[in-house]
Amino acid sequence: MSVILPGATIGILGGGQLGRMTGMAARSLGYDVHVLDPDPHCSARAVASRVITARFDDADAATDLAQECDVVTLEIEQIARPALEAVANVAPLRPRAEAVFTIQDRIRQRTWLDKHGFPVGPFRAVSTADECAEAVAALGPSICKAPMGGYDGRGQVRVKSPDEARAAWHTLGSGRVIVEQFLSLDLELSVLVARREDGASVTYPPAVNHHVDGVLDWSICPGPLPEPVIAHARQVGHAIAETMGIVGLIACELFLTTDGRLLVNELAPRPHNTYHHSERGVSTSQFEQLVRAVCGLPLGEVRPIAPAAIANLLGDLWEGIVPDVTGALDIPDVRLHLYGKTSARPGRKMGHLSAVSASTDVALQRVLEARRRFSRQASQG
Repeated sequence: MSVILPGATIGILGGGQLGRMTGMAARSLGYDVHVLDPDPHCSARAVASRVITARFDDADAATDLAQECDVVTLEIEQIARPALEAVANVAPLRPRAEAVFTIQDRIRQRTWLDKHGFPVGPFRAVSTADECAEAVAALGPSICKAPMGGYDGRGQVRVKSPDEARAAWHTLGSGRVIVEQFLSLDLELSVLVARREDGASVTYPPAVNHHVDGVLDWSICPGPLPEPVIAHARQVGHAIAETMGIVGLIACELFLTTDGRLLVNELAPRPHNTYHHSERGVSTSQFEQLVRAVCGLPLGEVRPIAPAAIANLLGDLWEGIVPDVTGALDIPDVRLHLYGKTSARPGRKMGHLSAVSASTDVALQRVLEARRRFSRQASQG
């Protein structure tokens, strides 16, 4: 196994908030950081010594990035395969192109999970409006999803009938759609696994998550879950990372159904919103862990050091007001994390609040109260 020591350069495909926070961790460990992103004002620009402004399907730009880097990782999975392969031809790409290619398409991802025996809900892949209608007739109420992109609730349509399914197929407009049976859920959770090239790995404590309109609203860790559920979630996450040969991070979003089944919802081969509290409540943050994993350094401990919670701050909170930052930070053990984005719009993740406390209940109460105060008009006097 090759070890890439501090002083080397880490390339990041994607310059959003995850790239920014990974870059900050890399800087703390003594690495230089280069980034490729289509947005010339991307969040990671503030921490990168070089930013290549290019589309994620630009293989020449990806080659340019890799040529000056000792290792390349990513903070978004929607990188075109030719660009991934262009990087891999020049520098180590972690995780590997095949894993990213499998995960970035919901149909490929769900088919892979099913083929390898991982627990998933009933689904069908369809390519016509009639097939979509037939799938819903067989599965019952379902969610129709575009196979690419569509994160944070976008690119998804809930349907109850074959006629609604036909309309959804046209609305999604991708030509290919995955139809997933609507499930009765007890809760949503996630588990994060870090793995090195030599197979050494660590699995973070599962987090319990709450979404609103398909967007993560808050998350707590360690999740208040029965021990058998915790053990099962960790086992599933570890097995997925091993089977896929991940080098870096993989986040596994899971459903716990009302009848007690634990099912895999989606995978992400990168840092994840549901583990932002790892900066506060776990002995090694997910961002430092990613740097350690892709550089072949010893993996950090993932021991919980305090119950923690995060609450997302979406662009809606900036509409027509100046948020009350001081009011939010007046709450004990609350910290504000802003992503340096220059424009706010509804639904856009602008930052998050984190808190630690003696219990996840209190930590959650603190971040929710902090967000309530944050959303007030700040005094201008």
